[in-house]
Amino acid sequence: MNSDSDLSIAGDILEVQHLLRPAGSHPSTVAGFAGLARSIAADRDRWAPLVRYDTTTRWYHRLQTGPGYEVWLLSWVPGQGSGRHDHGPSSGVLTVLEGELTEHTARGTHSLDSGAQRVFAPGFVHEVVNDSLEPAVSLHVYFPGLTEMPMHSARCSATTEDAVPA
Repeated sequence: MNSDSDLSIAGDILEVQHLLRPAGSHPSTVAGFAGLARSIAADRDRWAPLVRYDTTTRWYHRLQTGPGYEVWLLSWVPGQGSGRHDHGPSSGVLTVLEGELTEHTARGTHSLDSGAQRVFAPGFVHEVVNDSLEPAVSLHVYFPGLTEMPMHSARCSATTEDAVPA
């Protein structure tokens, strides 16, 4: 009996395959997409050699696609920002891989250090900026895949953002 649990297993658990749920090959929940982002973040050898820094425009690279989702790698030199935008019908997970980013919303400003994750719903309006003096790298998972990114004026409607959890 495992001292950390009241559960005891009799016999060889590998012999009861019909009781074990197979792991999905692709995520299908918010937690699954956040976990996908964390697993990619942990595999630095996979993404770090791809990163490029461009002082004239934000650099981005589609890293992976799956059924109904896509994963993007972005770099940010100091001072670069996304502009105020939403992601149309897509939800997403933003994960900071290196450096520090600042997210501005109608509800306030959030400092996102390396390892920070933000989950956002469709229609959520924000702006992401590298306000630091060092470059930054982020990973973005969109589900469904990103089809639009409407830009918003500097003055956003608070009611649009208040309807979406921060």
